Amino acid sequence: MIKKNKKSILIDKNIKDLDNICDECKEKHESVFHNLILIGFKICKSCRISKTIFPI
Repeated sequence: MIKKNKKSILIDKNIKDLDNICDECKEKHESVFHNLILIGFKICKSCRISKTIFPI
Protein backbone atom coordinates (compact mmCIF):
# COMPACT_ATOMS: atom_id res chain seq x y z
CA MET A 1 0.00 0.00 0.00
CA ILE A 2 1.35 3.41 -0.96
CA LYS A 3 0.72 6.31 1.38
CA LYS A 4 0.83 9.88 0.15
CA ASN A 5 2.00 12.51 2.53
CA LYS A 6 0.35 15.92 2.77
CA LYS A 7 3.07 17.62 0.75
CA SER A 8 2.59 15.39 -2.29
CA ILE A 9 -1.19 15.84 -2.13
CA LEU A 10 -0.75 19.63 -2.19
CA ILE A 11 1.63 19.39 -5.13
CA ASP A 12 -0.84 17.19 -7.04
CA LYS A 13 -3.63 19.70 -6.38
CA ASN A 14 -1.48 22.63 -7.52
CA ILE A 15 -0.56 20.87 -10.76
CA LYS A 16 -4.23 20.18 -11.46
CA ASP A 17 -4.99 23.91 -11.00
CA LEU A 18 -2.43 24.85 -13.65
CA ASP A 19 -3.73 22.66 -16.46
CA ASN A 20 -4.98 25.61 -18.62
CA ILE A 21 -8.52 24.18 -18.91
CA CYS A 22 -11.33 26.72 -18.59
CA ASP A 23 -13.93 26.01 -15.88
CA GLU A 24 -16.74 27.47 -18.00
CA CYS A 25 -16.26 26.02 -21.50
CA LYS A 26 -13.83 23.15 -20.63
CA GLU A 27 -11.45 24.07 -23.46
CA LYS A 28 -7.69 24.31 -23.13
CA HIS A 29 -6.36 27.84 -23.66
CA GLU A 30 -3.23 29.76 -22.71
CA SER A 31 -5.17 32.70 -21.22
CA VAL A 32 -6.60 30.51 -18.41
CA PHE A 33 -3.32 30.65 -16.49
CA HIS A 34 -3.04 34.42 -16.99
CA ASN A 35 -6.58 35.00 -15.74
CA LEU A 36 -5.96 32.70 -12.78
CA ILE A 37 -3.08 34.94 -11.73
CA LEU A 38 -4.84 38.24 -12.53
CA ILE A 39 -8.38 37.67 -11.24
CA GLY A 40 -8.26 34.34 -9.41
CA PHE A 41 -10.64 32.44 -11.69
CA LYS A 42 -9.81 29.70 -14.17
CA ILE A 43 -11.63 31.12 -17.19
CA CYS A 44 -10.39 31.76 -20.71
CA LYS A 45 -10.33 35.12 -22.44
CA SER A 46 -13.59 34.59 -24.34
CA CYS A 47 -15.47 33.44 -21.23
CA ARG A 48 -14.12 36.42 -19.30
CA ILE A 49 -15.39 38.82 -21.97
CA SER A 50 -18.79 37.14 -22.07
CA LYS A 51 -19.05 37.30 -18.26
CA THR A 52 -18.18 41.01 -18.41
CA ILE A 53 -20.83 41.78 -21.03
CA PHE A 54 -23.48 39.38 -19.67
CA PRO A 55 -22.79 39.10 -15.91
CA ILE A 56 -25.67 36.73 -15.14
